[in-house]
Amino acid sequence: MKDFLDNLSRYPRYFITFTLGIFFFLFDKLKPYMERPLTAIALVGLMGGTFAFTFFTLRAMLGLSPV
Repeated sequence: MKDFLDNLSRYPRYFITFTLGIFFFLFDKLKPYMERPLTAIALVGLMGGTFAFTFFTLRAMLGLSPV
């Protein structure tokens, strides 16, 4: 049973490491676009719009507030 619990405790660490790896990879790829102000504004606007779209879509789909 101890081996099972040890193995089970590794999954959250793996998930956090995997997620951080994706974010670091994306940040590294998008860093050159942040050097010019126009592309930086467009990139921040795109990321904000994507977050807002996902947030409001999930909120409506889960019925958390009346639409």
